[in-house]
Amino acid sequence: MTLAVEVAGKTDVGCVRTNNEDNFGYDSRYGIFVVCDGMGGQAAGEVASKIGVDVLLNYFREAARTGEYRPVGKLFEGVSPQGQALASAIQLANHTIYDASQRSAATAGMGSTLVAALVKETSLCIAHVGDSRIYLLRRGTIQQLTQDHSLVMEQLRRGYITPEEAERSTNQHIILRALGSEEEVQPDVEDLVVLAGDMVLMTSDGLTKYVREEEILQVVSSAETLEAACDALIQSARRRGGDDNITCLLLKIVERPWYKQIARWFSGGPQWQNSI
Repeated sequence: MTLAVEVAGKTDVGCVRTNNEDNFGYDSRYGIFVVCDGMGGQAAGEVASKIGVDVLLNYFREAARTGEYRPVGKLFEGVSPQGQALASAIQLANHTIYDASQRSAATAGMGSTLVAALVKETSLCIAHVGDSRIYLLRRGTIQQLTQDHSLVMEQLRRGYITPEEAERSTNQHIILRALGSEEEVQPDVEDLVVLAGDMVLMTSDGLTKYVREEEILQVVSSAETLEAACDALIQSARRRGGDDNITCLLLKIVERPWYKQIARWFSGGPQWQNSI
């Protein structure tokens, strides 16, 4: 058996806002998946999040064309080559957004959070900047894999406030790291291992501020399809007010039988499509 990724994604403007500053994208051929939540005046947040998604996807497409990863910014110790590539792609996105924000008054100060996953064979490399999140759903459990780069979460980690106070805090919108806010950015990067049956949820905070982990697990586990799971999660957030844009990107690691590999070969289809 070989492993493959099934994927579904959806973004929703929510119940209050008039424009959607979230963006997501993926290219299953190269195992790259991205969610960005933009911030900034007028349409600037939407611009920043689109740049973030586009730069990451194009980075790995270009790497496939040239056969090598382009190093950008600082080297990260203790991560795999895939982790270093993901960090380089994020730093390139940061530079691109920052430069664009300096060229126009309309985009000045724009930025974006980012969560990204690179799936290759049985390895899962994740990276993030900001308060968008990645969860791992495995064998009836759910685990948050990222730690928010936000003022409230930093206060919670340092013991200054309790979890209950964190939920009620009026400072939840204050982000400590974002793409494009400064010339350099420090993403958190981690290498993990995936198993058949695992699900990976990548989401903006428009979902997580309303839907708790236990409900996320219940909704995803009971949904008939990945698309239905994304729809149900977004509707759960909307029912509770939905005052922000809501984005879900859901991956499922599955086994591909040998006979499907042979069928794909003889059909002339690309051998790398959705493969990891």
